[in-house]
Amino acid sequence: MDTHTEYAITVNGKLMEFSTPRIMGILNLTPDSFYAVSRKETAEDIAARTEQILNEGADIIDVGAYSSRPGAEHVSAEEEMSRLRKGLGIIRSIAPDAVLSIDTFRADAAAMCVEEYGASIINDISAGQLDERMFDTIARLNVPYVMMHMQGTPSDMQQNPLYVNLRMEIMQYFAGKIQELHSRGVNDIILDPGFGFGKTVDHNYELLKHLEDFHMFGLPVLVGVSRKSMIYKPLGCTPDEALNGTTALHGIALSKGADILRVHDVKACAEAVRLFNLMNEQI
Repeated sequence: MDTHTEYAITVNGKLMEFSTPRIMGILNLTPDSFYAVSRKETAEDIAARTEQILNEGADIIDVGAYSSRPGAEHVSAEEEMSRLRKGLGIIRSIAPDAVLSIDTFRADAAAMCVEEYGASIINDISAGQLDERMFDTIARLNVPYVMMHMQGTPSDMQQNPLYVNLRMEIMQYFAGKIQELHSRGVNDIILDPGFGFGKTVDHNYELLKHLEDFHMFGLPVLVGVSRKSMIYKPLGCTPDEALNGTTALHGIALSKGADILRVHDVKACAEAVRLFNLMNEQI
């Protein structure tokens, strides 16, 4: 059954619709992201990764300069913004019109990327929890906002995640945050259940099994499971060996209505989306 629902957000003054799922390719400007291959620090690596993401079929490039893996080192605002300026300058020199999402929880970094480099989307793992100025900043910038659920902070989120009712608590969390954003005039909101962020492996699979429930809010849903521990731990492999498992979960997420897939491996994901779309064209 096709559970995919059509939504649209305004990106750079144009509608981006989701009649077909969109692909967000990951570009990490960090030395310590959990998947080593995704780390790009030199100008040559950043340029090559930008071209790869676009050539393999991504709709959005998600640029991050602060690793949010469990136990990652703290990065100062100054260092994060320095990395972003370097990376975005290179990206814009070869892809001036690319749709860029900025993976940051800091309002100042978000504003700098939108105002100085034309970033189109802000992707906040903390849904405003780690910077109380973020919601007002998003309202002022007037850009789409990816709002993720996370229990705790990146430094402690995986120590002992506990829920009385996982799905109800996340739904209530989103309901409150959506109301806060709407009160500020922000309507282009994308929901991310936050796979791996303050959740056990079982929590993650419960969310995936019931992913379609998140469409009750009438907003696009983003899924980020690429090469995460929910894949490599049950399979007894490493992030480097988790592509096959990732693609399997992408197929499940698509069947349950995922609107955006945030991925390391754009080519494999694009192939999954093409086959998913082919199935849905059938009568």
